[in-house]
Amino acid sequence: MLRFDEIGVLPEPGDNVAISSRRLEAGTVIDFAGTPVTLPHTVLEGHRFVARPVATGEPLLSWNTPFARALRDLSVGDYVCTPTSLAAVSARGVEGLPTEPSAKNEPLDPYELDESALNLGRQVTSVEQPGTFLGYPREQGPAGTRNHVVLLATSSRSSGFVTELARRFGDGVVVPVAHTEGGEEGTPNNLALLLATLAGFALNPNVGAVLIVDTEGELVSGQAIKDFMAERGYPAIRVPHAYFTRRGGFEADLTAAGRLVEPWLPIVAAQERREVPLADLWIGLQCGGSDAFSGVSANPLSGAVAREVIRHGGIAVLAETDELIGAEGYVLKNVRDLPTARRFLRTVQSFKERVGWHGHTAEGNPSGGNVYRGLYNIVLKSVGAARKLDRDVRLDHVIDYAERMPGHGFVFMDSPGNDLESVAGQVASGCNLIFFTTGNGSITNFPFVPTIKFVTTTTRYDLLHAEMDVDAGRYLTGTPMDTLTAETFALTVQVASGQPTAGEQAGHSQVSIWRNWRQTAPRPGISITPDGRTTRNLQDLPTEDRDAPLAGTPIATSAEPAGELSDLRLLRVDDRVVPEAVGLILPTSLCSGQIALRLAGQGELERWAGDAVTRMVALPHTEGCGSSGGASEETFARTMLGYLLHPNTRMALLLEHGCEKTHNDYFRSRLVEAGADPSRFGWASIQADGGLDAVTGRVRDWFASFDLPKPEEVQSTLGELTIALEARGPLTTETSEALALTGRAIVNAGGSIVLSSRGALLNDERFRYAAFGSTNPVGPTIAHGQRFTAKGWHVMRMPGTDWMETVTGFGAGGVQQVLAHVASGTLSAQRFVPVIEFSSDPETVAQYGDDLDAVASGNAREQAAVALETLAAVASRQQVPKAVASGNVGFQITRGLLGTSM
Repeated sequence: MLRFDEIGVLPEPGDNVAISSRRLEAGTVIDFAGTPVTLPHTVLEGHRFVARPVATGEPLLSWNTPFARALRDLSVGDYVCTPTSLAAVSARGVEGLPTEPSAKNEPLDPYELDESALNLGRQVTSVEQPGTFLGYPREQGPAGTRNHVVLLATSSRSSGFVTELARRFGDGVVVPVAHTEGGEEGTPNNLALLLATLAGFALNPNVGAVLIVDTEGELVSGQAIKDFMAERGYPAIRVPHAYFTRRGGFEADLTAAGRLVEPWLPIVAAQERREVPLADLWIGLQCGGSDAFSGVSANPLSGAVAREVIRHGGIAVLAETDELIGAEGYVLKNVRDLPTARRFLRTVQSFKERVGWHGHTAEGNPSGGNVYRGLYNIVLKSVGAARKLDRDVRLDHVIDYAERMPGHGFVFMDSPGNDLESVAGQVASGCNLIFFTTGNGSITNFPFVPTIKFVTTTTRYDLLHAEMDVDAGRYLTGTPMDTLTAETFALTVQVASGQPTAGEQAGHSQVSIWRNWRQTAPRPGISITPDGRTTRNLQDLPTEDRDAPLAGTPIATSAEPAGELSDLRLLRVDDRVVPEAVGLILPTSLCSGQIALRLAGQGELERWAGDAVTRMVALPHTEGCGSSGGASEETFARTMLGYLLHPNTRMALLLEHGCEKTHNDYFRSRLVEAGADPSRFGWASIQADGGLDAVTGRVRDWFASFDLPKPEEVQSTLGELTIALEARGPLTTETSEALALTGRAIVNAGGSIVLSSRGALLNDERFRYAAFGSTNPVGPTIAHGQRFTAKGWHVMRMPGTDWMETVTGFGAGGVQQVLAHVASGTLSAQRFVPVIEFSSDPETVAQYGDDLDAVASGNAREQAAVALETLAAVASRQQVPKAVASGNVGFQITRGLLGTSM
């Protein structure tokens, strides 16, 4: 028999349900104050069971807050499970579960503020002798806790450039800020957020020098940042800085940009840490991979340390708006004044409305990992997250995403629940240190702001001790919170003074800015009720909004077949003929992306798969966690499966972080639905396997466990392949016809051609006539990332115009090479699908010739011959596309028209 105090945790004395501190199998006997109770069902660690009888319809309480209501009379020891939580646990194969849920979620009714009862309290008392830390003094604002040279890409178009430039310095002082935003051809909806974030990055106190990099002709430019800062009254950048516009070849631009950076290195290196007041410590409070104990141990601990920082005059910034829905009452228990309370509630309501325009609610926030670890719904997640605001601390200010700090004390910043998108806003607001609490063991770090990671339980800390900084789980085993607070406050001062965090020692570095929400108002099929809630019927939405699958049948054409294709050397791999055999490491979410990239590089260097693959590839992206479900999730899942099942993929392993919505078990189910055998694939988990060293061994061993024959070279033609055709910039009549002839030759030989629904080619009547024998408009035949059902000409639906999202969709649809004609600039390459760039434009050739894979001239047939020859050379592995060779690569998955950050 186990005592209740050995296995049960009551967040607050008045609660009627307890959290299980370990897994309890069905049949376990618990001593409840002298009364033995046999558990009727299995209760997982972090899940809740009844601590005192609850009648049908009564609320279930944690932190004295209703999070659900009983569906039947519940007795002591009964397992508390909602429909969502029961489904999530059942999907993981847990035995001993009930057949029906015992509770339903508490409705998210709009919070009503009782202004007459509002507690306008005082901020915590300041210490008599404020402390200090060793920081880098700045001419304006707080001191820095770090001192980096930052290479700041203004948009996704320059992200590959700053990443490669930083890699060539390779000293850890020069760091890139590469991100996914601003690459659209039009004005992005998040333009103001993006400019505010980039301006804030440049002014962050941890920046010792900054190079701001844009690409010629783009909307989100260095000049746009200058204008934004001038219009909004931002202070001037006082550290060494410059603006660099890419105008020539990639290598030439790298050299020119490097010359700007090199003189700053000795200046930054010469700066020394000095004693500065702790009032200069501005901390961003974050949580990720949360579990049931986040609100019991780690979040209260981070809040207590933040309280001490505020007592010394510093700032703490809470964020993640949708993760406070349901916890409004807790946040407003102590607030500076009525306008601050009203602004906080307006911010929450605005967030609800914006996600509502896309057909989502806050209930879509908890990830699969959250639910599996005991956070059944948004109320439980929000109240636990709100514990980062200590009960003795007053809410002083409410600011917009990336807004400059209005004053000292405790600040709330509007942001999505997506951890890294939220961190970016805090860094842009001036935070020079991040507290990151985690239940599952999230592994993250910002490029130039250190992150102290608090883990909720000692068991999880022991598993991931090399990646974590603070074991908050000691509180659950008897260490007083005051003791933990004093120890962690001392650690905070040490880190601020230069002691590396676990994330810095491991070289972690990730950036994601609040992503572009494509819709700006309600669309057909979505309506807003008088009380502000949204209703939706996805069946009523236009097909292009839902990105629903299409028939996949090719376009009928009356055009005459083009000429013969010359032979080339492809590879026979298992049961197919392909241009290459790829070993793929596919991260299931944003948070495992950087690790996947590192593992693929190590696997390539050490030849983990031997001769079985021609190269190792990882595809880091920003999705899978902190983004909405529904139509957006379907597009994401389809895209991921497209790469796992791509004809060029010979071996594929999925790498989960461990707490995402779309974890390994999620994709096992998706593969079964697609008719694929999950046992063909490798599976690894950063969190469950025990951290970086353990997961590296697991991935290496899986690739090395096969004895596959080396691919055999065979004679074939481009008619074996699926090719995408693209054009960026102006097109001449000859080039339009040349691209059409190229496509006709491949289709005539038995291959397939895929076009973008938003690309320049379909908008060109000359191309349509030369390709299809008609100038009539052509609609999509396949959805974004969808495989077609028959070979021929196809058009893929594209939700946006971002180049990297476009080529990612192509690859998921089975495309094996992309042929792009470029004018007035070049493109980034994709990590998996080779992108071949050619041009017939003399000005482009003169300016960007070093980045082109081919130059075409003459009539349409002569240009087509050049295009086909270059395709054949790359397919035969005789030529590597220039963008790939130079490191100008990326990968990004679209969120479609309905996806939001949550």
